[in-house]
Amino acid sequence: MSQFEKLLEKIKNNPRDIRFEELEKLLRRLGFNIRQPRGGSSHYYFSNGQTSISIPRHGKYVGYVYVEQVIDILKNEGVL
Repeated sequence: MSQFEKLLEKIKNNPRDIRFEELEKLLRRLGFNIRQPRGGSSHYYFSNGQTSISIPRHGKYVGYVYVEQVIDILKNEGVL
């Protein structure tokens, strides 16, 4: 099992314990572009042309709701 597959399994099995860096790594690997915040904002924008998502970065872990949104996107794209 590759590191990418392990990361997918971790996100799928325990969405409440995902760090921002792990989610960013996964989305970049799947072809999403990242736009970093400007002007004091904490929201990072990820898009791949068809789909986009805004994920705030507060602390070490990503909120459960945002991880669930990423899981839904991955299911719709056929990754999961």
